[in-house]
Amino acid sequence: MRKYKERIFNIIQIGTKDNLLSRSFDYFIVVVIFINLFATLFSTYKESGPYTAVLDGIELVTSLIFTVEYILRVWTAEYLYPGESRLGARVKFVFSFYGLIDLLTFLPFYLPLFFPAGAVAFRLLRVIRIFRLFKINTQYDAFNVITSVLKEKKNQLISSCVMILILMVASSLCMYSVEHDAQPEAFKNAFSGIWWSASTLLTVGYGDIYPVTTIGKAFAIVISFLGVGMVAIPTGIISAGFVEHYSLISEGKNYMLSDETEFKEVLIKPQSEWKDKKIKDLDISRLAMIVMIRRKDQVIIPRGDTVIRANDKVIMYTKRN
Repeated sequence: MRKYKERIFNIIQIGTKDNLLSRSFDYFIVVVIFINLFATLFSTYKESGPYTAVLDGIELVTSLIFTVEYILRVWTAEYLYPGESRLGARVKFVFSFYGLIDLLTFLPFYLPLFFPAGAVAFRLLRVIRIFRLFKINTQYDAFNVITSVLKEKKNQLISSCVMILILMVASSLCMYSVEHDAQPEAFKNAFSGIWWSASTLLTVGYGDIYPVTTIGKAFAIVISFLGVGMVAIPTGIISAGFVEHYSLISEGKNYMLSDETEFKEVLIKPQSEWKDKKIKDLDISRLAMIVMIRRKDQVIIPRGDTVIRANDKVIMYTKRN
């Protein structure tokens, strides 16, 4: 039974490139997701009336597929988190980001059966299933690049967001003080000023609230210019992060083709710091690359979420000593 459980895990685990069944399962799930999303979108059209039964059938079948997949992932979670107990691994998966996404992809289908009064609100949760597409990724895919850049630049982003928040609150209080007497119905309180400052600083400009006094208009011009600069700061930080990230990848590829590199085999001992860690969480040089893992009689082509286990032989491509 354990052998079959591990086999099922390898099949449903996203991104296994050397496993035909796993790749086929990936493509199958993607097709199911798109069919489900198409049915959800088409059901909002008036022309969908004659096809209600078909759309309901698609919703039923796809939700059952998502349910079975989720149950299998919970059942095989011990292989995803080998350092945890069986129960601990299952709990960890259920409350993980992708575990919650998996749950929310089919949960809205069942909730109206038990809570009919909230059917409309529960159906809105179906939009979350589109985030499952982020699971089809490789070691340097777009989603991992985004999360990597946000982690690396989090301090700068937090600082810029704090600056925007301070400017937003300050400008809202100033605008409220200037405009409240002239149009009390528009600037009723400080929150009305915050709504105006948010739409102005973030260059949205809904136009439902705007200054009418000369001082207020002059102040709005200044805030608009400051808003352009403030929004450009986090945008520039993220853009710079993307450039740095892809530059490192390009540099690493060129480096790997040089004569100063070699293959190394590293045996993972039970006390190793790499044991039970995912490759993307390892503290290794950007100019080193894990190209293969030998596990007993199995050869594994690694991904970012591949877990290193004790007694694995890790083949690395790195700088020659």
